[in-house]
Amino acid sequence: MTNSLNFKKLITHLFVLGFGLVMLYPVVWMVSSSLKPEYLIFSDPGLWPKEVTFDNYIKGWQAVGDVTFGLFFKNSFVISVIAMLGNLVTCSMAAYAFARMNFPLKKTFFALMIFTIMLPTHVTLVPQYVIFHSLDWVNTILPLTVPKLLATDGFFIFLMVQFFRGIPKELDESATMDGCGPIRIYLRIILPLAVPALLTTAIFTFMWTWDDFFSQMIYLTSTDKFTVPLGLRLFLDSEGSSSWGALFAMSVLSLIPIMTIFFFFQKQIVEGIATTGLKG
Repeated sequence: MTNSLNFKKLITHLFVLGFGLVMLYPVVWMVSSSLKPEYLIFSDPGLWPKEVTFDNYIKGWQAVGDVTFGLFFKNSFVISVIAMLGNLVTCSMAAYAFARMNFPLKKTFFALMIFTIMLPTHVTLVPQYVIFHSLDWVNTILPLTVPKLLATDGFFIFLMVQFFRGIPKELDESATMDGCGPIRIYLRIILPLAVPALLTTAIFTFMWTWDDFFSQMIYLTSTDKFTVPLGLRLFLDSEGSSSWGALFAMSVLSLIPIMTIFFFFQKQIVEGIATTGLKG
């Protein structure tokens, strides 16, 4: 019986390992291609480059004209950090209201919030663009950051509501007896106990904003305001003269922040998702 279980575990681990290698192959191939001369990228499909060069990284970092790829990294970082902080503050406040406070039409507003999660982004694209254009916000970071300051991400509100509901309400009652109001309860009791949910919100907001291409393509038009995804698009030419080496090199660099975050915070990501899913 023990040997049978060990054999099943071995098969399972081998399957997971094989599946992981298949998933990693495109990334490894991209890293390998970024170190090859341009003419060998597609003519030499092997993972180990016959010739190693760093010219692709130098060429890619220079980007276009006087604009370097470092500016695209800076723009992406600023937008991602503002979006992350905005979601942390406003979504946690909205979640606290839904989870711990009583107010008229609470269930109706909560249902409407849940409905926004199921609403496709493309449905609201045109009305949003008209509003932002009338405010003269197009080609600025405002359309990408201001909505995050208004608790527009229903997914993160729902995630934190589920976590807040798992915190014993006796803590609120004890704090109320000690003279704490709703704001002090939120700041001194709820937030310190909700660190896993807050970390999950921060990490996913940063990652999703960093990787966002569609919204940034719609609202940003000047090259000096481009983010990393838009900067990568500059290396592609519809006429066929695409700079593949530079594209792969900058793609490798663009993965470093996301992979670093996931490597150091994977435990917190799993904990935050698990606890918000089990409680409530």
